[in-house]
Amino acid sequence: MHQDNTPQSASITLASDRETPPDLRLLHYNDVYHIESGSAEPAGGISRFQTVVNEYRSNPRFQGQASLITFFSGDAFNPSLESSVTKGRHMVPILNAIGTDVACVGNHDLDFGITQFRQLRSHCTFPWLLANVLDPALGEDVALADCEKTTILTSSAGIKIGVIGLAEREWLDTVNSLPPDLVYKSASATAQELVPGLREEGCELIVAVTHMREPNDVKLAEKTPPGLIDLILGGHDHFYSCQRVNSTYILRSGTDFKQLSYIEGWKKDGGGWDFGITRRDIIRSTPENPPTVELVNKLTCSLKTKLEKPIGYTAAPLDGRFTTVRTRESNLGNFVCDLMRYYYRTECAIMASGTIRGDQVYSPGLLRLKDIMNCFPFEDPVVVLKVTGKALSEALENSVSLVPALEGRFPQVSNIIFEYDAKLSPGSRVQWVNVNGENLDQEREYILATRGYMARGKDGFESLLAQSEGGKAEEIVSEENGVLISTILRQYFLSLKVVGTWSKKNPHLSRHWGGVQKGLQEQGTIKEANSTEKSKNTVTKDVENTAPEYSGNGSLKTSNGPIRHQAPLPSRPQTNSNFGNTERVPTDPKAEQGLLVDPDIDTDSDSEIADSGNLSSSPFSAHPLLSNTAPSTSIPPFLSEESGEHLFRLARLYAKRWMRLAGVKEESVAMVDESSEDALPSWTKGIAPKLEGRIRIVGGER
Repeated sequence: MHQDNTPQSASITLASDRETPPDLRLLHYNDVYHIESGSAEPAGGISRFQTVVNEYRSNPRFQGQASLITFFSGDAFNPSLESSVTKGRHMVPILNAIGTDVACVGNHDLDFGITQFRQLRSHCTFPWLLANVLDPALGEDVALADCEKTTILTSSAGIKIGVIGLAEREWLDTVNSLPPDLVYKSASATAQELVPGLREEGCELIVAVTHMREPNDVKLAEKTPPGLIDLILGGHDHFYSCQRVNSTYILRSGTDFKQLSYIEGWKKDGGGWDFGITRRDIIRSTPENPPTVELVNKLTCSLKTKLEKPIGYTAAPLDGRFTTVRTRESNLGNFVCDLMRYYYRTECAIMASGTIRGDQVYSPGLLRLKDIMNCFPFEDPVVVLKVTGKALSEALENSVSLVPALEGRFPQVSNIIFEYDAKLSPGSRVQWVNVNGENLDQEREYILATRGYMARGKDGFESLLAQSEGGKAEEIVSEENGVLISTILRQYFLSLKVVGTWSKKNPHLSRHWGGVQKGLQEQGTIKEANSTEKSKNTVTKDVENTAPEYSGNGSLKTSNGPIRHQAPLPSRPQTNSNFGNTERVPTDPKAEQGLLVDPDIDTDSDSEIADSGNLSSSPFSAHPLLSNTAPSTSIPPFLSEESGEHLFRLARLYAKRWMRLAGVKEESVAMVDESSEDALPSWTKGIAPKLEGRIRIVGGER
């Protein structure tokens, strides 16, 4: 097999001993959402991804070989920060520039409706395939959105490749708006019906480009005759894998422009194919493609200034990886579910983990508006339902019914503890449920906060189906009146800044957010900083400790197992909600767990954000601290995140103006000396998202 010249980013997934040039050269990718690079390796980003694609397409070492043919396995038009504004339009030039030759429809490609998908598809330079979901309203045996079922690609060497697009039944339940009376046909039966026609037209290679979970791709290979399908290029899962089932190779190529697969194929004497597969990670050292950088800048420039504004700070890593949130309890999931519950004063909360889209660990540091919107891009709000204990139990059963598949229906919860056994049959896996410290009462009614998506019965949550949708759950707060998760998060960080002032300016808001703060404190998420120890710029050594808690007298206590801090974290000033105190964060590194609001907080009116299509209207828009006279939110270039002094310099830069607007006493303002590193204002509470054993797995993690 011809080797890649960049071993730091390439690895052989499937080796071949062929020495001759390949008869076919293919490239595969799937499930791409965020066009900009991430913070962790592989960094991804379309600008670096395009560089690698161009390398396989036109590098001199491939001169004289077959031209590259590119396959995409669906999910591009949503969800992402940009798509919440563009409705997927920004991805069309991206997919075209990659040189995509054929795509399978993914469930998120339909998030903005069939009409919008058809409009987007009309501007693509390649066909979108979907063979086994039919819409009778369009005619007999016509595919959803009038998609093509199959296509034939011809390589530069004259080899015909037959391609069929297939989807799984389960993702139909995840799409918000679909035409009625759709007909789903078995993927294996559809392949057996359509592939012989492709063979008759002279296709030597058959590729199924699919948007299905890996177990369903395996079933497709198992239930079709050997040799019917040569290669299954899958999507929907967000990990990299390759396996062979019977004579069929099954490949999925990661996610989010972080990986791709380069495939070389050689015809075998007597029929069939030998393959060599290279996995290519898109790492930060990969050069960016200048034309693509320019394209990305054009697509994002109108949003960038607003979205780069700091909204808060995390001193604890927040785990939003799919491999975490779709398999077990997550500290980020706990925090968001707690906020949902306390925001609406409900007894409990359930959130499908597919809500969390960041697929990364948010490292200690600044949280910007784009982080919130990237992680929670969906447009359906939080709703409040009155449901029976039986309905709650059925919802939890549905949540774990498809484990070990990385399904978005897996739950994150608040004020609920439950245990399940994945070895048991779906529908009987949940062993017990506890709500608010008591065993679940099947007959009693509970007040539940959840997503509107789930209240519409999506992802199998029929037990939570609202009465307005034909179900039994009584709606206390409907979708029409609910608030987006991203908005609740943004308002929460704003509340950390101004809750003290509300006691004078707006008693209602003060009571509301004061109650949220109090509830989270009692739950153990917010930790009041009671130490009067002076803040110092200390160097943190590797410390093995446990997730910190403060006891009633302000001392630190630990539990739950070791946490190792691997990098210095500057101490940060804190206060309680009256803004007049100057109590500080203890310098012990164990106090560095939590979320903080940044003094350079986004203070533009929410109406501007709402006009961009990102956030709903907010009650904060008329507040004096959020007017156009608030401090500038731009960060001077010298205040780079990489600087260890970043937060201290931010605090010194904005402290006086902030304290004046917040109504802090003049003598408190006078004590701030910009030349002193220790004389810093106090401006927030710390929050400690942590794991609490809410989801317990029989024989597994607790």
